[in-house]
Amino acid sequence: MKPAALPCVHIFDVDRTVIRRTSAEYFLRIALKEKYIRFSQVSGLLADLVKYKLSLLNTDFIENTVKKLSGLKEEDVNRISLSCFEKKIKPNIFSDAAALISGLINKGHEVIFATSSFDFIIKPLEDFFSVKGSLASRLEFKNGVTTGRLNGDSLFGQKKRQAAAEWINQRGIMARDVYFYSDSYTDLPLLEYCGHPAAVNPDRVLKRTALKNGWDIFQFKKTLG
Repeated sequence: MKPAALPCVHIFDVDRTVIRRTSAEYFLRIALKEKYIRFSQVSGLLADLVKYKLSLLNTDFIENTVKKLSGLKEEDVNRISLSCFEKKIKPNIFSDAAALISGLINKGHEVIFATSSFDFIIKPLEDFFSVKGSLASRLEFKNGVTTGRLNGDSLFGQKKRQAAAEWINQRGIMARDVYFYSDSYTDLPLLEYCGHPAAVNPDRVLKRTALKNGWDIFQFKKTLG
């Protein structure tokens, strides 16, 4: 995909689009290994993964999951996130995604991430690419401890589209001038909203839709690791 001659906005989903697996999965692996959480707290995520593959996932699953994560200290969350990035996320960034993002930024285009993952997990990735102002789900903290609730909505499906549309409109940008890259059928609302949708490593539903509509399709395989 060739970007427009004038600077424009490129929005990237993160999980399986910029990195090989889900950022939350990487985070939980580190948190479990370092005994900040117990397996019983997140075992339900396995069932959610199956539902995701079958296109049956409840769009409120993030709100339901974070209820089990109450009591984590904010300082520990940030510590785990940094460790997660260095050990899991950075080595699993797709090389082609890294080259695309860096190239766009070097040409003066604005790049942000829009993800249902949490902002503290994505922050080191933002810093790595010098990206600012991304859209992500946020955990609620009170007195430096997680409450088991979200601060606002999870940016999943239609809610991600709403958050991105607000971000775009606040900046006086036309949706037809925005590029959005994603791997998932759950992002169809935002892909259909943006003028330049692109499917990256698409699941079967998204691939079928992309082929039908003539959208660009990318296959990223190699990683920085």
